[in-house]
Amino acid sequence: MRRIELLRVALTGLLRNKMRSLLTMLGVIIGVAAVIVMVSISAGTEATIEEQITGLGTNLVFVTASFQRGLPGGGGGEGGGLVYADAYAIADQIVGVQAIVVEQPSSETVKAGDVTLDQTEVLGSTADFPSVRDMQIAEGRYFKQEEVDRKAKVAVLGASIASELFGTNDPIGEVITVGNTKLTVIGVFAERGQVSETDYDARIYTPITVVFQKFTPNQFARLIGDRVRVIYVELKPDANMDDVILQIELLLARRHDVSLDSADFSVTTQQDIINTQESTTAAFRNLLAWVAGVSLVVGGIGIMNIMLVSVTERTREIGIRQSVGATPGDVRWQFLAEAMLLSLFGGLIGILAGISGAVIFGAASGMRTVVLPTSILLAFLSAAAVGVFFGYYPANKAALLDPIEALRHE
Repeated sequence: MRRIELLRVALTGLLRNKMRSLLTMLGVIIGVAAVIVMVSISAGTEATIEEQITGLGTNLVFVTASFQRGLPGGGGGEGGGLVYADAYAIADQIVGVQAIVVEQPSSETVKAGDVTLDQTEVLGSTADFPSVRDMQIAEGRYFKQEEVDRKAKVAVLGASIASELFGTNDPIGEVITVGNTKLTVIGVFAERGQVSETDYDARIYTPITVVFQKFTPNQFARLIGDRVRVIYVELKPDANMDDVILQIELLLARRHDVSLDSADFSVTTQQDIINTQESTTAAFRNLLAWVAGVSLVVGGIGIMNIMLVSVTERTREIGIRQSVGATPGDVRWQFLAEAMLLSLFGGLIGILAGISGAVIFGAASGMRTVVLPTSILLAFLSAAAVGVFFGYYPANKAALLDPIEALRHE
């Protein structure tokens, strides 16, 4: 039987019971759509995490406090964790370091003239912040390390918060009140936008020593001192990252009077963090794909069940076809083609539903979704495989029917 004729006969057989064919495809549609949506959610999560990490800057090493040695008095030269002075030591003593950034956030009420902004993020930082974070100054300047050391009460505004506080007026030289502290505006950053969940334009930037002194609760400051959670180390382009990491670990271990095995800090790279997050999301994605795959299997079982019913209903038709010259192979291919058409049509509808579902889910939930072409191809090929696998048994059963017995069937 020619292929065109084979497809025509198979399609005619499916169109006899349109509603039953549609319901049979439903399992495949749901399975394919679920695979695409689940993978797009996972891929969107991975992309967001990678964007957030790379948005911190390039060629960075992260020195993170583990606090496993406890609070002051818990042993070690610095009492556990990282302190602000550790950043100075790394900058002064480690070969291959280009810049150091330490950050300390706070949330304060900000006033400028008649404008008041509540719960505004104030980020205490160091002089190398613009180069490490790839931020450009649009007006004025950024504060210098000397101003950080002497706790100068100065501020640099993000683009959007400068507009909110001063409109179209020039903010340079103006005084703003942050909490109960007056800060002089010395610069405004160029617009950077939002990276992941961080809006760089909606921040006020001031020396980290000012945040320690003015915006850290007194009891907390007395308890832990000028402690920091992360020190960002930017390496020189020609620096050997492994050598620099080893230098940092040995320096901090000596400063904290700990061994590397019991260190109260950890040193990681951007790629380390990305790889860890990717392995976590990959495991989650695989789990979701298997769950979605169950829907495809259920859809395949539905196809096999309906095809078996179809073989029983059309036994006499099969006998007539065999009596006029159709071979068992022709019959087998006819029913296998019907099963494949069911799965392929279901796959195509499922692809459309999956892409639409991923877009709608992303818009409604606020989560980022990324539809991968590979997930579409995987879902479509899986649907085709389901049609072949679950359609073969009913097709083979139809091909093995005895023509005489089939003709006698009522």
